[in-house]
Amino acid sequence: MKKPVVALVGRPNVGKSTIFNRLVGKKIAIIEDNPGITRDRLYGNVEFRNYQFHLIDTGGIEIDNNDFNAEIKMQAEIAILESDLVMFVVDGKDGLTANDYLVRDMLIKSGKDVIVVINKFDSKLAKDNIYDFYELGFGRYIKVSGEQNTGIIDLLEEITKDFKEIKEEPDDDIIKFSIIGRPNVGKSSLVNAILNEERVIVSNQAGTTRDAIDTPFTYHGKDYIVIDTAGMRKRGRIYESVEKYSLLRALKAIDRSNVCIIVLDAEEGIIEHDKHIAGYAIEAGKAVVLVVNKWDTVNDKDLKMKAFTKEIRNNFQFMPYAPIVFLSAKTKKRIHTLMPEILKVYTNSKKEIKTSLLNDVINDAYNLNLPPTYKSKRLKIYFCNQVSTCPPTFNMQVNSKGLVHFSYERYLENKIRESFDFEGTPIVIQFKNKGEQ
Repeated sequence: MKKPVVALVGRPNVGKSTIFNRLVGKKIAIIEDNPGITRDRLYGNVEFRNYQFHLIDTGGIEIDNNDFNAEIKMQAEIAILESDLVMFVVDGKDGLTANDYLVRDMLIKSGKDVIVVINKFDSKLAKDNIYDFYELGFGRYIKVSGEQNTGIIDLLEEITKDFKEIKEEPDDDIIKFSIIGRPNVGKSSLVNAILNEERVIVSNQAGTTRDAIDTPFTYHGKDYIVIDTAGMRKRGRIYESVEKYSLLRALKAIDRSNVCIIVLDAEEGIIEHDKHIAGYAIEAGKAVVLVVNKWDTVNDKDLKMKAFTKEIRNNFQFMPYAPIVFLSAKTKKRIHTLMPEILKVYTNSKKEIKTSLLNDVINDAYNLNLPPTYKSKRLKIYFCNQVSTCPPTFNMQVNSKGLVHFSYERYLENKIRESFDFEGTPIVIQFKNKGEQ
């Protein structure tokens, strides 16, 4: 089921990032280390009751026409165009400014559904300014304080009131995999090589395909759908050379996939943007395969394969379980190695482990390496069972989940992986106090 997309827009310093963190429920590191902080959109998944949606934070829009602000405005325009609902954040303390009216005009022109979020409403000044905001002319207003965490539930209720509840989709046994990655790594060429026919227009210009394309096919008697996300822009000026837009396209495709194929460029090597895209696939709990494309351009292939594998493992430390495939979409060399990996990681993501076997593994791991004591208390694990698949998710009943150290959780995950083949899929361990549902 397609998740709605909600965008946070507004001028600089009105508190969009604070509200973003409140809604997502955890602090997400700034995507780029470059100056400009939220110059690049941030993405998060929000879960509230039985609803889920993608949240986009945008850079502040300024009237000033210098290049920096022009780029921010462009990013915000893309976010508005791609969203189903826009939260227009204003500063209750400052009241309305000329920049707020600029944002207002953009939003009216877009025709999108808008909620005006009056932030910093914990201050006396905000209460004095409240009626000014109704001049903006929108129908929905919510008062919050991102800093004090007040009004956030009201905001979530307002956001989701017309959304459909997320339901488990029936398992139709058709494996859906998406080809994701930054522009120009050869995603459409890879789709063509897999299908062995020219179904997608291929060009060396980034973003020649205008939107994600779903193509069903059969391989060794099994049904698949490949989702090509090469579309980095629609028609029009604002999509040109906006590389970060690829993340939003990737997010939508990731949602609909069982497996994500993350394509890297053998010629250019690994850049930060590759890691961002991979991170979203893992956050969504999807099985993954890393593909190093354009392998035909590399000399000393055996030597380079070892070096590139090491570089991938150093850069993608958050997914050491991901298989790596080296191939050339252009010459079709080694293309035959990809489909078996897709099937394998898909099968692993749906794997179910017998409770008795799982408890044997966890008990052995526990006795082999007792968790450290904290204030003379030690973590005890009473029982473990698998509660879901895609990704495989395990509940562990413990005496106190506050005693679980990150490194011990990683140790238990590694022990599960050593005992059962979960190559290519993230796994989730949920610690519950005894008696907790």
